[in-house]
Amino acid sequence: MSLPIVLAGARGHGRWHVENIRRLQAKGLVRLVGICELTPLTEEEFGGELPAQSADFGALLDATGAEAAVVCTPIPTHTDLALTAARRGVHLLLEKPPAPSYAEFRRMADGVAAAGVACQIGFQSLGSHAVPAIRRLIAEGAIGEVAGVGGAGAWARDEAYFRRAPWAGRRRLNGADVIDGALTNPLAHAVATALVLAGAGRAEDVAEVETELWHANAIEADDTSCVRVTTGGGRTVAVAATLCAERPDEPYVLVHGSRGRITFWYKQDRVLLQRAGHGPEEFEYGRTDLLENLAAHLTAGAELLVPPEATGAFMKVVEAIRQAPDPAALPESAWRLLPAERRRVVPGVDGLVAACADTLALYSELGAPWAAQEVSFR
Repeated sequence: MSLPIVLAGARGHGRWHVENIRRLQAKGLVRLVGICELTPLTEEEFGGELPAQSADFGALLDATGAEAAVVCTPIPTHTDLALTAARRGVHLLLEKPPAPSYAEFRRMADGVAAAGVACQIGFQSLGSHAVPAIRRLIAEGAIGEVAGVGGAGAWARDEAYFRRAPWAGRRRLNGADVIDGALTNPLAHAVATALVLAGAGRAEDVAEVETELWHANAIEADDTSCVRVTTGGGRTVAVAATLCAERPDEPYVLVHGSRGRITFWYKQDRVLLQRAGHGPEEFEYGRTDLLENLAAHLTAGAELLVPPEATGAFMKVVEAIRQAPDPAALPESAWRLLPAERRRVVPGVDGLVAACADTLALYSELGAPWAAQEVSFR
């Protein structure tokens, strides 16, 4: 029997979920029975015959008899919508970041657990078969003792990206936390994946978080930032990100060992193993779709890949960023506008991002002149 599903949020990134649901529907695994949008979609916009629509998520779940829901809505709405579904016994795929604060995350995770429903957090990179493969390599001692894990994301976003929605690029909106920064939303996968590969996925695995938050664009949140986590086990996880890259490239996570290192380009499911006494070895892996995994969990008892507790450490990083001083504006001398692309770039930031991942150092420690004395400890 295919799983009846409601999608909350079918525009923006939600369009990806529409296509993914169609793919799984063609395989007979799910069927889309409803769409929740404040403004209804047209058939032309949807690209076919529409299921039931309503702006009232709870009423739509009741009317359709949905057994699962995909929530791809603004970050501040995640917890309340998740709990609306949970109270009805409806299982969830909840987009990342799961919440804008650790308190809201706990309210969501505890409420979902109390209701006894399954909840998958939408970190697609954690569905990559490369993740367990890398963890096996680490456990087998392929690169010796692991000292730390770096992450690098050098992306580009034009100025329109920060105007795509009222909450875009905001720290807060109408008194509610949003925390839509480079590390917490577009490059959140780099943070979450680095923590998991460091063996620090749970909240209690985080001992300390250091942050450096900046923005070149005219926004509240950060678009050029780095974070360093000290785990309870003494490992270091350092992730740097920018949305102002000169030459945007694939983000990656880098595991540092005493006798080698492992590079994981998580969007490509590609791994490079470099170790003493061997030539470089490259591997490509498959990936399990997280909605497909949720359906398999509900129908066949498959293990859920990304339950809320597996993202607790990531949420501790989100909380440290939330509690840090508001990101500082980069001086105008530190960025320039590319008129043809309508985006701002920070000269030299591509190298800084890579150096952070390579050395586990922060921007200020690497000599970025605009980054002096901006570390926040939590």
